Amino acid sequence: MVFDSIQGVFNAFTKLKVLIIGDSMIDTYTYGEVHRVSPEAPVPILQARNTEHRLGGAANVALNIQALGAYPILCTLTGADSEADLLIRLLEQQHISAAQVVKSNERVTTVKHRVLSGSQHLLRIDRETERLLTATERPLLTSFIEPIIGEVDLILLQDYDKGCLDKDLIQWIIHQAQMHKVPVAVDPKKNNFLTYQGASLFKPNLSEMKAGLGIEELSLDESSLFAAGVELSQKMQFDQLLLTLSGGGVYCHSDTVSQKLPAHLRSIADVSGAGDTVISIAGLCRALNLPLLFTAELANLGGGIVCEYPGVVPIDPIRLLGEARSNGLLLAQLK
Repeated sequence: MVFDSIQGVFNAFTKLKVLIIGDSMIDTYTYGEVHRVSPEAPVPILQARNTEHRLGGAANVALNIQALGAYPILCTLTGADSEADLLIRLLEQQHISAAQVVKSNERVTTVKHRVLSGSQHLLRIDRETERLLTATERPLLTSFIEPIIGEVDLILLQDYDKGCLDKDLIQWIIHQAQMHKVPVAVDPKKNNFLTYQGASLFKPNLSEMKAGLGIEELSLDESSLFAAGVELSQKMQFDQLLLTLSGGGVYCHSDTVSQKLPAHLRSIADVSGAGDTVISIAGLCRALNLPLLFTAELANLGGGIVCEYPGVVPIDPIRLLGEARSNGLLLAQLK
């Protein structure tokens, strides 16, 4: 498919159907003010003002996919608890189907509860299960996934090491995707890092790359990144690598492209969820077989944009389109 404008790319996003598989969570925020220290212990007392709940992890990827105009299908594993019911309500409020949410009595739903006074982050409380899939859970997930694989344009694996994805399930998904000629985009974590052989697009961050390759130090100069990209490509046999470098921008690597793109100057409020946005944009671009440099630059823009907002938020497509239009390099990369 050939495009002659950024708008054409965004129009094409709306025709895509994406199966998102992975660890979903609830990001909870309690806001308030601190005026004194507790007499019981040397800790601040928060006068709580309000609490809000947002979709996180794979569910936030589904939100990003939807925001970009594509149709998300979320398959995820939760506990059989009140938090799972809340996750489902949050999905339904966003008009995202919860039909593929698998509840298990053998785990809890992941919740990351942040406590803030103004813009000051005081505390985070995590409630989660990190163990592998059980013999009961894995066939439940595959029974939801198998009928859908041949009907989608992209499979996106969002791994947070919370147990929804394990080695057997990952390898089965990639094999099924290859049979149906469906591209697979991966946002990995440490435990399964080297399990995604044959993925179409692999998007680690710098710390995950270091851990995956067993490298304590990895310089951000292009020669070092190129060497690491070649090494990882030989181990993983993926088509494309998109390595996020936090404030250093992104690095993209394939058989034909190797380039580091700098981050855009921004006022950073919160980096939470930026990786979800990057993999969502990059995955949709991969589904359209767009050039890797274009993919990297558009994903780089999107990841930076969401960092300007507090908390986990999906991408604003109007703002992303506006920034893409104002960047002449993007248009040049389409031709």
